[in-house]
Amino acid sequence: MTDPSSAGSPDPSSGTSTGTSSAVSAAASAAPSTAEQAPVCRRLVARTAVITGAGSGIGLATARRFASEGARVVCADIDERAGQAAADEVGGLFVHVDVTDQEQVEAAFKAAYDTYGSVDIAFNNAGISPPDDDSILTTGLDAWQRVQQVNLTSVYLCCKAALPYMRQQSKGSIINTASFVAVMGAATSQISYTASKGGVLAMSRELGVQFAREGIRVNALCPGPVNTPLLKKLFAKDPERAARRLVHVPVGRFAEPQEIAAAVAFLASDDASFVNAAQFLVDGGIAGAYVTPL
Repeated sequence: MTDPSSAGSPDPSSGTSTGTSSAVSAAASAAPSTAEQAPVCRRLVARTAVITGAGSGIGLATARRFASEGARVVCADIDERAGQAAADEVGGLFVHVDVTDQEQVEAAFKAAYDTYGSVDIAFNNAGISPPDDDSILTTGLDAWQRVQQVNLTSVYLCCKAALPYMRQQSKGSIINTASFVAVMGAATSQISYTASKGGVLAMSRELGVQFAREGIRVNALCPGPVNTPLLKKLFAKDPERAARRLVHVPVGRFAEPQEIAAAVAFLASDDASFVNAAQFLVDGGIAGAYVTPL
């Protein structure tokens, strides 16, 4: 299953068109290089991190970042080839999982615990944004329910599976991928995607408050548009749609996956020890801007 994670969030929060429009291509060229983003610290040494949607996009970038900071990474993905490749690259464990299946989700976290002896970090990131999720006037019930299952119910299942291990340890960090559309409206609607991410935000806040006294932090990551496979696919046939979205990003480009991964690593680490039940925006300034389309 992919999403902002496995692929990248397909809403303004996760992806973009690459090379599909000159505006987008030019903006992408302004992104920091990988070398500029090389981690300078190792904050996650000997911690076990489970990442859903680890096969590509934000999930893959986060697997790399976590591993570079010393974490033991469990790459969970429905795509066996991509997930195994990610695990091989970072020296971690691959677990095949359909995040909408409770038994498979529970098995993934059990595998992490059985292999490494702890579950310290859960990055619940898998998600989808199919083209048939559009305006409420045209989106069918099947499309609505499919997106809710993958984007919202899966986060519920992953949190439910991770929390017992973290409670046993009296510590843990859960990062759930929401989106900037969870905190502001989008004129070009993806009704079920937006609703699902709003649910992720509310659930993360609730869990963060509920389990704070047990040493567990829960935060909602709210990315802006990210240059990942999911949005690339979304915009491939409509480059003008990507260009219209780019005009709303004050920094003038979409994020790179490794920039989002850096935020996830911060939230997972003790550097964020007083950050809890938060909506953590990484959106290039979108939520703070007023933009009149050109």
